[in-house]
Order: sequence, then C-alpha cells, then structure tokens
Amino acid sequence: MNDNVKAKLENLPDKPGVYLFKDAKEKVLYVGKAISLKRRVRSYFQSSAKLDVRKSSMVKDINDLTFVLTENEVEALALEANFIKQYRPKYNIILRDDKNYPYLRVTVKEDWPKVEVVRRFAHDGNVYIGPYVSGRSYREALDFVRKHFPVRTCKYKIENLNRACVEYQIGNCGAPCAGYISKAEYMSAVWDVIAFLKGTKRELLDKLISRMNTLSEALMFEEAALVRDRIRAIENSWTMQKVVDSEFGDIDVIGCYPFTTNMDCSLVVFNVFFIRNGVLIGVKDFSIKNTEGTTAGELLYGFIQQFYNKEILPPAEIIVRKRPLNIAPLKKWLKNKRSMDVEITVPKVREGTPVKEGKKAGILKMAEENAKTTYDLKMGASGEDIIQELAQRLGLLTLPRAIGAFDISTISGAESVGAFICYKDGRFQKELYRKVKIKTVTGVDDYAMMKETVERVCKNLGEELPELIIIDGGKGQLEAAICAFNDLRENLPKKDIQPKKEIQIVSLAKNPDRIFIPGTSEPINLEDGKPSSFLLKRIRDEVHRSAITYHRQLRQKRIMSSPLEAIKGVSKARRLMLLKHFESLDAIRRASVEEIAAIKGFNKKLANDILEALQKKGGFIK
Repeated sequence: MNDNVKAKLENLPDKPGVYLFKDAKEKVLYVGKAISLKRRVRSYFQSSAKLDVRKSSMVKDINDLTFVLTENEVEALALEANFIKQYRPKYNIILRDDKNYPYLRVTVKEDWPKVEVVRRFAHDGNVYIGPYVSGRSYREALDFVRKHFPVRTCKYKIENLNRACVEYQIGNCGAPCAGYISKAEYMSAVWDVIAFLKGTKRELLDKLISRMNTLSEALMFEEAALVRDRIRAIENSWTMQKVVDSEFGDIDVIGCYPFTTNMDCSLVVFNVFFIRNGVLIGVKDFSIKNTEGTTAGELLYGFIQQFYNKEILPPAEIIVRKRPLNIAPLKKWLKNKRSMDVEITVPKVREGTPVKEGKKAGILKMAEENAKTTYDLKMGASGEDIIQELAQRLGLLTLPRAIGAFDISTISGAESVGAFICYKDGRFQKELYRKVKIKTVTGVDDYAMMKETVERVCKNLGEELPELIIIDGGKGQLEAAICAFNDLRENLPKKDIQPKKEIQIVSLAKNPDRIFIPGTSEPINLEDGKPSSFLLKRIRDEVHRSAITYHRQLRQKRIMSSPLEAIKGVSKARRLMLLKHFESLDAIRRASVEEIAAIKGFNKKLANDILEALQKKGGFIK
C-alpha cells in the first residue's frame, strides 16, 4: 500500500457512499458501496482481513482510491450500479448485455390514446406492458392490436389531422382524427387493448360477449359479427400463449448455472423467465465471465443490480435459488424503481410446502436447466450429449456434425427473402450464412419460396451442406424443401450434393413448438424442457432473426427510395429542390411542364421526363 492510499484511508468519513479503487494508470479496478466508507474500505487493507483470491489479487493492484458520499445506502447502491456500467471494472461482476427491452405503451394520458413501442419506462400515468425480450413477441402483439382493435398506432397529432389515413382504409384504425368513431366507443376499445395485452382474459371476454349480445338484440348484426370475430381471434391468441400459472402474477425467475456457494468458475450463465399475469412472455440468456472467487450471494446481487439498472420495470416478485448479498437495500432500490414493493423469494421444496411455493421451485428448476444447456453449448462440454439426445429423438443413424436451418420472410409477397444459417461445434458459423432474394415467386406462396431458397442455397453450399436441415414451418414447408432437395439430386452432379452423406430434413412448427419428420404421423413435442429441444428452438430463432433482418433491410431501402432517383438528369440536389418547391411527389405529378421548368436548373425536356416517369409509377414511393 503506497503513501497516497494510506493518507486517504486516514481521512475516510464514517458515512454511506461509493468507493472506487484504481491502479497505477488510473483505471478503475473495482466499485463498491458501503454504509460506512471508513469501516468498509479500511477492511480491505487490514492484516486480519479474510479476503478471497479475487480480492487479494485486486488489493495488490490498488494504487489510488476515490469516493462519493450519498444520503443513504439505497442511493449508494444506485450510484454503484451506474459506475459499474460506466467503468466496467475488472473485479466487479459485469453484465455485458446493456440492451433496453421494448415495452408497449398505451398513452391513456392523451385525449385519443395510441399504442406504441418504447424502450424507456416512465412513471407518467400511461400504461406499460412488457418487457418484450423477443422482438417477434412485441411485433406479433402490436400486429394483433392493429388487426382486431380500432385503436390508433400512428404518431401523428390528432389535432393536426382532418382526414383518415391508409390505416383506416385497411381496417387497422377507427380514424378518430376524422370523427369516424365516438369517444366512448374509442375509449372502450382502448381499455380492451390494455386488458388483452395484460392477459386479463375472463373480464375482457365477458365484456365483449355482453357487448355482442347487446348489439344483436338491437338488430345491429354487422357490428355484433365484428365483436364475435374479435372474441374468436382473442381466444385463439390466448390458446397459443404459454400459461405458467395465473396465480403467479408478474414475476421474473432467475436461473443460474453452475451454482455453488463459491463460484470457482470462469463462466456463469443466467436464464431469466419473464412471466406477466401468469403468462410466459419471454426467456433470455445472459453470460458473465471471470467469476472466480465470487460467492453465490455476491453474484446474484451483482446480476440483479445491473440487470434492473437498465430501463426495465422490476416485477412484483423475483425468484432466485439463494438469498442475494445486501438484500435489504437491494429491495428498497427495486421498490424505488417500481414504485411498489418487490419481493425476492427463495423457494424451498419440502414436505408440507404450499402448492404455490412448490410451483415456483419447479419453474426455477426449468430456468436452471435452460441455463445449464446454454452453458454446455458455450463451453463445448456435454455438447456431444445434446447432439446424441437429438439424434436419438429424430431417429438419425449418425450424429450430425453440423445443423442447418432455412426460413423465409415476406409481407404480402413484397421483398420476399430466404435465409440459411449453420450451427456447428457449439456455435453459429456466420461464414456459412446465406441470404437470397426470391426471384421466381410472385405473390404469397410460402411453399414455392421455401423451395426456391433451398434449391439455391444447397446448390451454392455444395460440400458444406449439413447432415441435419431444419425448415422453419409445418408439413407444407417440409414437403417443399424435400421436393427441392430431390430435384437437386436428379439434376446436379453427384459430387455437388454429397452422395456419401446421409442428410435428414425436418421442420419445426411453433404454437406449440414441435418437430415434423418425414414418414412419421405424429410430431415430436418440444415443450418438454429437454436440452435438445432448447437447441432446436435456439437454431430456429436464429434463422428467423436472419431472415426477418434481411427482409426489413430491403423493405426499408424500398421505402426510403424515390422514383425521382431513377430519372436520368435528376441529381440529389435537383430532387431536394423539387421536393422543397412542391412539398410532395403528388404535387410534382400534378404540376405542369412549365411550372417545373421554371425552377432554377431545370428545362422543359427534363420537366417532361420527370412527369412521364412519375405518371408511370403513379407518383408513389416504390
């Protein structure tokens, strides 16, 4: 310990705060909090201190320390979390995932509320539903709201509008901007949306059934039929949800592997189940490295602190295997973020345990098994066991050295794409990923698009084609893929399609997740929590992510493009001049040759070319 540190130890206040240890290069080594900075910081340097290997190594590197005083320990905890996020110190538990997950916000504080996606939560009186850790889940929820409730999802200011937009024309909005829906009817739909998103099933269905009967008795049969269709759609949507237990309410279940009293391991995987109103809305893995010498209590404290330090609303209850370190200030800090009490529960299974507590232990065990599977896949340990389990379930004669997966993405046949990903040796092989634009299929034909994708990618991969291929879809997509592969075998040289390699093609359908195998009548259930099921779903999710990302890139490129770009002689500067002068493409299309030619830098020939091009495209962005 140098003289600089000794002098600062003598002057430490006996007050709460946050301390930072630094090395000779002023790099932050560790951030901690304390009720008494004087007692806590000095304890590291006492000869009688029983420090673990991790902290002993840290103390040797300390060359300087600084501190920040706070009003209380809870304030210190919040500041500590922010400093860890800012400095990412070597000896702290570092959660490397800093993503803010989306919420669906219903802006009930507005006169005409809307449903929108936000990534920051605020106690502003509006209704927030989430978090949605899967991008697919919130998009599906938002699409359902658009199709079945007359509530707006646009960001326009109602007072600035006087006519309905295209969302009304396609039946996705009640058009309050144009006065086509009454305030009472609109607000009723808003509260129906909130009830649907929160999963309060019985109350919402009872309300809609009562409304349908009232409309029917009033001989308003068309309106009653619309409500009936909405009831059916909601019932179908809830049937596909993974209901855990309605008694649970809002809870997060944090599984961890490996899990011992002293975490003597270089990698720990957390698996979090996000349960809202008894429904599982998402599952997410998190990895933390360099945890040697950390106790289980410290690890859980660090994970909970950093995870909920993001823009995320803590649930009413958090389920963990062991009591975290510093649980009292941790609960107070969580309460401040939620504005309500947050319980941290450690369920125990023993004779006489209440049923509800036993169920919590069961769901915690599932989260821990998921964490173990991810850990095995990341470490390469027991990965072969998972592949052996998979081969046995699928009836494969040999273990697949690599697994490939196909998916397609389209909206009404526009910007249709296909994607392929490859999983090998415990990781996704990005160099083998493939993306294709669908060329031979027009309109919506999933089977034909899947067939084209498989044909083109398999022909391109040649010797790199995996032994096991997963098709994202049901029996129809599976048959299309098999047909494509058979056509390749007949039309390509044998050397190009690996005649000596046995290739198995299966399909993975969702809601519920299940595998279809050619030649078998019954699919294999993947909702059993087995490691091989988890691996298959992980591969399916990766190929879906790849396909939809590529589709969005093409769609965004199309949306942002302008028909003016394709006109010879119309530079970027001229496009801006046109739009600035006429304000819209429609206004340009309605202009005369003389009006366009009068703009500086334009002439009659160019003006004529512009009008001809816009009239061919109808003046719309394509």
